[in-house]
Amino acid sequence: MDAEKGTADISASAAPKTSRPEVTAERLRQVLSYSPETGEFRWNWIGKFNRFVGKVAGCINGHGYRIILVDGRIYGAHRLAWMYVHGALPVHQIDHINGIRSDNRIANLREATLIENLRNKGRNSNNKSGYKGVSFKDGKWRACICRNGKNTEIGRYDSPAEAARAYDAAALATYGRFARLNFQVDAR
Repeated sequence: MDAEKGTADISASAAPKTSRPEVTAERLRQVLSYSPETGEFRWNWIGKFNRFVGKVAGCINGHGYRIILVDGRIYGAHRLAWMYVHGALPVHQIDHINGIRSDNRIANLREATLIENLRNKGRNSNNKSGYKGVSFKDGKWRACICRNGKNTEIGRYDSPAEAARAYDAAALATYGRFARLNFQVDAR
């Protein structure tokens, strides 16, 4: 508590609850091997735990991400893959380009801010049109996109596929390389 201002310093309480230090790139390479082509981690020989040597490390959590326990701390395998290749944990989030959370090939990973990562999100589970950014309203298929935190209507169309194509064009213009499209584009 700061006596002069009468305020508490909350920075200490905001720190992680574990006292174990984060893994270093050196330690990571000591205990695990990583294949950039497959995205797979395997255990190296580590002290008394040599029964795990060569076995795939970690497990898939309830959200579809592979997680790995290293020196008493749990890490997302995608974050460890980034560290293994680039030498440090990422500053921001790691985005799985193809949207498959367990695909940790380095070619499928990129650093992204929270907003960029959300732009690459697939369609909502309650979506009835089958296309991201498309809904049915007042007898037409409506295409919408989120711009600057606000839902913006792109237009209304006779078919859901037309609306989806309009969404894709707007998403590419608005989100760039982080756009999750309804239809595959070769020149991306």
